[in-house]
Amino acid sequence: LCCQSLGETACCVRPHSPASTVANMVIKVFLATSSGSTAIKKKQQEVVGFLEANKIDYAQMDIASNEENRMWMRENVPGDKKPTNGIPLPPQIFNEEGYCGDYETFFDAKEDNRVFAFLGLAPPPGSKEAKMAEQALILQNGKDPEEHLETPSNADDDQEDQENKDEEDAPVTEDEAEDES
Repeated sequence: LCCQSLGETACCVRPHSPASTVANMVIKVFLATSSGSTAIKKKQQEVVGFLEANKIDYAQMDIASNEENRMWMRENVPGDKKPTNGIPLPPQIFNEEGYCGDYETFFDAKEDNRVFAFLGLAPPPGSKEAKMAEQALILQNGKDPEEHLETPSNADDDQEDQENKDEEDAPVTEDEAEDES
């Protein structure tokens, strides 16, 4: 439900959707609803469009009409992420209080199919990003997560197989040779 229909432009919160992993976590997109810059408008639109298309809960935090939002954004963008003039431009993206990044880092994450990781959210099951995360886990651990751990009954079978192999490799005594004849 958009607050703009109520005459407020400070925020816009989407209803809860299954794509977000934790019901309380909301992505906050700081933007300027009355920006004169076409480039900024396009960047804001791309971020919001992606969130909507993927049914990710988010809140639009307007910095043009709400001084509190503007000050909060400026204070919470990390120093090394601020431009040389010290004033970050919208859109700026947060997961609750945690800084995710600006448009450029969002775009890079999108190009690398890592937007959910960028946002601090688990990717939807079956998505390309989820498959990439699973492959990374396999590479890191050296095992396929689908491989089953050795069960006690399998361990006993392995031990028995080894004992049988040891017996086969052992030299044959004269008595055993006569029994086989």
